[in-house]
Amino acid sequence: MPDTYETRAEIRLPTAELRDDLPFYTKVLKMRLDSIYPADNPEVAVLSGHGLRLRIQKGAPETPGTIRILTDDPDGFADGQRSLVAPNGTRVEIDELNPPVHLPQTEHAFVVRRLADQAPWVIGRAGMHYRDLIPTRLGGAMIASHIRIPDGGPVPDMVHFHKVGFQLIFCIKGWVDVVYEDQGGPIRLTAGDCFIQPPEIRHRVLHASDGIEVIEIGVPADHITEIEHEMNLPTPYFRPDREWQGQKFVHNIGAKGSFAPFRIPGFDARDTTINTNTKGVASVMVARPTGPAPWTRHQGDILFTFVMSGEMTLEGEGKDPFRLSPGDAFVIPPGMATRYADCTPDLELLEVSLPGIFTTTS
Repeated sequence: MPDTYETRAEIRLPTAELRDDLPFYTKVLKMRLDSIYPADNPEVAVLSGHGLRLRIQKGAPETPGTIRILTDDPDGFADGQRSLVAPNGTRVEIDELNPPVHLPQTEHAFVVRRLADQAPWVIGRAGMHYRDLIPTRLGGAMIASHIRIPDGGPVPDMVHFHKVGFQLIFCIKGWVDVVYEDQGGPIRLTAGDCFIQPPEIRHRVLHASDGIEVIEIGVPADHITEIEHEMNLPTPYFRPDREWQGQKFVHNIGAKGSFAPFRIPGFDARDTTINTNTKGVASVMVARPTGPAPWTRHQGDILFTFVMSGEMTLEGEGKDPFRLSPGDAFVIPPGMATRYADCTPDLELLEVSLPGIFTTTS
């Protein structure tokens, strides 16, 4: 008895007249005819191509369905047609194999999300718990998630990558081990540390401590996660200077950082080097109070802040003040005057801005 078996899968589609469909599937869709029978009056044809195997059968009970063909030359594949209908009624859509990441225009809003308001935790990828920190997603411009794994241990993750413009992982509690393409062996991210995951870098989450919590920022909000079936991690090369779409991988260790005056008077901040390594796409700072802060306005696009420890009162023009504590988050739109008031000495803020450099006025 053989040790291995060959297995194939195919999709069956109906047809009323097979001879009408064959020229369309072979010439227009450029598929290969593999078998046809019976010879005297064919009723079944099997075709393959583009990673797909079709069985077109006269009188089959299925509906015609839709085929999507993804190609790096959609304008040249079917004489530029993006939507076709086969003689058997099957719709065919021609689309980009690797479409560019679409960054929606930001819908600016003043947003405050408090942990005490009991925003729901939902079960997401690999069994992780997700809490949405910006329900509006700013019109699809970004997503900010508070992620936790209550019970640590091995994480049931696979090698994968994200089609994003920018992605941050900042650890606020516990630790997590992750392995990245061309960055050597597993790297442990601990509280106060962060990763920048450049667009499409392959990676896999390995282990996590009990109660691990991270903040994950993704731009745009809706982005694709793809499983990488061909690559094993770690990869044999260590390439710390490699760039993915102009961005470098960053592992910033909080304990090694130093503080300097912040963009807001009355605060100093630790630069995570992300502005430099993303070439100005974004900046990530950890800020703490040193004295009273004035009212300020910023002229950036996106300014997101998460309260990691301590308390403060967020005052905004035309808004009721918000007393904020750990787990709370807020977004300040450009041009709006705000003030960080009544800060406790242990206040520590995680600030993420896009772009990385922008103007703040007092």
